[in-house]
Amino acid sequence: MEHVLQDMSERMGRTANAPLKVFLVEDSADVRDLIMESLAEIPGVELAGYAETEQDAAAHLENESYDVLILDIQLKQGNGMNLLQSLARSGKKSHDELKIIFSNHVSATYRRVGLQYGVQFFFDKSSEFTKLRSLIERLSGKGNGLAPSPRYTSA
Repeated sequence: MEHVLQDMSERMGRTANAPLKVFLVEDSADVRDLIMESLAEIPGVELAGYAETEQDAAAHLENESYDVLILDIQLKQGNGMNLLQSLARSGKKSHDELKIIFSNHVSATYRRVGLQYGVQFFFDKSSEFTKLRSLIERLSGKGNGLAPSPRYTSA
């Protein structure tokens, strides 16, 4: 597990002292606030930015530097899968960033499509918040050993 997380950190171009930059795409203010508060509590993690819609996210992600992208699938305006498709087609990102889906919509179909666009983790919003947090802690180097294995988690 440690080896895989180190490989991810190296692939993302992070050094031991660099903050883990997280960009969040979430339209629910309550969920977004919960994630942002949780990220703020983890040493070595920095919020690179957030967006509520597919269009805003696409505009920000084109210019923002980030290591981890956490996104919901169903947004009030747009769709997280469409955003991933747009990012893949643009070719502007190095594809080294870690992509995490955090959604109530974690069906096998979404998992297959997500895999095509480089999603490494799927977490169910209704039951796997602690797994998401543990993964971010581990990636930041401040983890407690409770992170899930680096694969698609079961719903």
